[in-house]
Amino acid sequence: MTIGFAHAELIAVLVAVTGDEPRVMTIRSGNALPSGPFEMGHRTLQSGLREWVQEQTEHPVGYLEQLYTFADRDRNNDIPGGRTISISYLGLVNEQSGAGRPGWHGWYDYFPWEDHRQGRPAVLGEIITRLKSWADADPARRDHRHRRADFTFGLDGGWNEDLALQRYELLYEAGLVAEAGCAAEANLGRAMFADHRRILATGIARLRAKIKYRPVVFELMPESFTLLRLQRTIEALAGLTLHKQNFRRLIEQQELVEETGGTESETGGRPAKLFRFRHTVLEERALAGTKLPLSRN
Repeated sequence: MTIGFAHAELIAVLVAVTGDEPRVMTIRSGNALPSGPFEMGHRTLQSGLREWVQEQTEHPVGYLEQLYTFADRDRNNDIPGGRTISISYLGLVNEQSGAGRPGWHGWYDYFPWEDHRQGRPAVLGEIITRLKSWADADPARRDHRHRRADFTFGLDGGWNEDLALQRYELLYEAGLVAEAGCAAEANLGRAMFADHRRILATGIARLRAKIKYRPVVFELMPESFTLLRLQRTIEALAGLTLHKQNFRRLIEQQELVEETGGTESETGGRPAKLFRFRHTVLEERALAGTKLPLSRN
């Protein structure tokens, strides 16, 4: 009998931005991410993942990059005496609701505290109150816990959008999410199967950081778009608003886009110029990188 073997699983965080909302492709009525075992017949990890996404959702997948490998001992395991190792990928796609059976859900359903485009989310007040109670419950670690909560949730100097994973993990440690065993009515945000919400948080954090130095956001854009649509897409991903003029100045300085010659009417007003991504920028910036810092209002 074999004891202590590991099972390799492939799992996908597939992101689209539809309208002004970042969305994630799910299965099981929004409770899980597309996934499946890595099998002997799969040529590579990535090709195996593409096969599982095709089988489960029939949705095309373009851009993919490996995200992280999850192998913690306390993960949900269905293998007696064994362990599940999940190799996750981050993919950027355009939502196609008519293809297959993907269930698209806004990622702020799962992390309502992450969207600051309309100001401070109301749920943050409840989170801070409950984190303070958790910190005070352990006098020996109270000060350390308070410092962590203050830093992670921006109470000591401003909100850092890149800390999405750290925020979820702190809530998990404090027992404030269903995946940590709290009662369903006490859960913050929409729960997911096993540690799929943690994997989604990892994808959000990676993408938020990456849009600042690589032009991956254009994988989510149509062939032609207005600068306003580009700005709204970045804001949706970051959960923050950008200063319009500063944003456009940065785009011009980086020479990321070029005019198509066409126009499009936005909100019934003056027609706006249409742009497209300059693919040659990938070659030009291969070494230097593409800077796209978030300029907050």
